[in-house]
Parts: sequence; structure tokens; C-alpha cells
Amino acid sequence: MSVNHTTMPLYLGAHVSAAGGIANAPKNAANIGATAFALFTRNQRRWEHAPLQASEIAAFQQACDQYGFNAAQILPHDSYLINLGHPETTGLEKSRRAFIAEMQRCEQLGLTLLNFHPGSHLKKISIDDCLQRISDSINLALAETQGVTAVIENTAGQGSNLGHSFEQLAQIIDGVEDKSRVGVCLDTCHMFTAGYDLRSEAACQASFQQFDRTVGLQYLKGMHLNDSKNPLNSRVDRHDSIGVGEIGHHGFAYIVSQPWSRGIPLILETIRPEIWPEEIATLRQWATTVQAV
Repeated sequence: MSVNHTTMPLYLGAHVSAAGGIANAPKNAANIGATAFALFTRNQRRWEHAPLQASEIAAFQQACDQYGFNAAQILPHDSYLINLGHPETTGLEKSRRAFIAEMQRCEQLGLTLLNFHPGSHLKKISIDDCLQRISDSINLALAETQGVTAVIENTAGQGSNLGHSFEQLAQIIDGVEDKSRVGVCLDTCHMFTAGYDLRSEAACQASFQQFDRTVGLQYLKGMHLNDSKNPLNSRVDRHDSIGVGEIGHHGFAYIVSQPWSRGIPLILETIRPEIWPEEIATLRQWATTVQAV
């Protein structure tokens, strides 16, 4: 495998609430023992949003400093409404404007990553055309911003959602002009239900070697650590708590023990926030007790 981050720290956390203001997110992360966190920088259920005020930016940055978080530990997520591969001109342009605005918000906040779901063809255009639209959308956003990497999240492949195969992720990246500002966030639930086995050390090793061959571990910029309620290759996105779903604990112990999982945000989106501190502590323990291979 081509990436070695052995000397880098382990960044573990969860997607925390920013209710009451984005400055609350670092505190909420610290309260669960996290060394990383994800957040929405705005209401992700609405297209419209108020611009960031200087006071909000300053309060967020001050809270990050107070609780010991830097940009490498933070993986913001864009709105689920955005479809960068939309088959219709109106929907595509609306999505592109919203995505650029999300990238600009990250830039304003001093954040360097933005995680997003790639897009869906809605059964109206070909897969190749949709993937090209996603690449073109990323290019437009990168041209309008500086210092923020567009981080593509793999999908479970439900419906007409693309980005479920490593080949599709590689095809999107191939169409991006500035490859220094594009990456991937691998969601373990999505990965598993898209057909990549994670139930044992051997299965994990094979799946991540396949990712490295097809996409490249140098593009791995973050992960969502979620167990799955549904079986392998089911194409259904239903998260479960770590170690109790179809993946089981072996896969997660493998991931956190690997050099390539160091120095990137590893984010829980599991279904019981009340046990996030326990899950984070368990993952941290596995990282020190399981020998990397």
C-alpha cells in the first residue's frame, strides 16, 4: 500500500450538532472525548442560508483553538439536497451554486475539507454522463475557492446514486483538473453494502488493497465509521453501532490499526449518540492493541 502515516495521530470523533451556532460543535465534540468531528456549517435541509457573519467565524475559530481542534481534524458535510450530477440544467446549476457556497463557507472558516455525496443520474442520463457532470462540478467549485479539498463520499448505491464502486470514484477523480484538491471519504457501511467485504482482517486487507489499486490511498482524506444493519452487497444504507451490525468488530479494529488511517478524520455516524464516548474509547483501544498489517 502506498501511504504511510505511522507517526501521525489518530483522529476519532463523530458528526456532532451545531445547533445554536457552529461555535458549539467543537465543544460538543470535546464532550464526547473526540479528537475529530464533522458538522453541517448550515441548515442542510434548506437551499437558502444566511451568509456567515464575522462574529460567527471568530467564535468558531476561537472554540476550535480552545478545545484543541485544527482543520485536519474537522470534516464538514455539505447539504444532502445537492446533486452535482443532476441530469437537468436547472437542478444542476442550483446544486453547483449551493456547492460552491458550501466550499466558500469552509474557506471563510479556515477549514480545508468538504465532504459530499457525489450525485445521482435519476435514471435520466447515462452513468458516464453523470460522472462527468460531477467532475465538472468539482472543477467549477475548485476554480471559485482556495485551500479547500472536495472530498467525495462513497455511496451504498441505492437507487440511482453513483460513487458506490471504486471504479466510479476513480472516474470522477480522473475528470478533476486539480487532483491536489480532491479526495475520498470512505463510509464503511456504504462500502460494505456496495459489495466490499469488511467482516474479517483478510477481507479488509483485500478490500483496501483494491481501493489502493483502483483509486489510491493517497486520496483517502477521511472515513465514516459505521456498522451496517443490512448485509453485504444489499445496496441499502442503514447504519448500526460499531461491532453489533453485519460488519462486526474485526473490520473496525483493522481500520484503526492501519498507518493510512492516521492523520485523517475518522467520524462516527452510528445510531446511538449516547454511546459515542464508549465507541470512541473502544476504537482508540483497538488502535493500540491490534497490530497493523
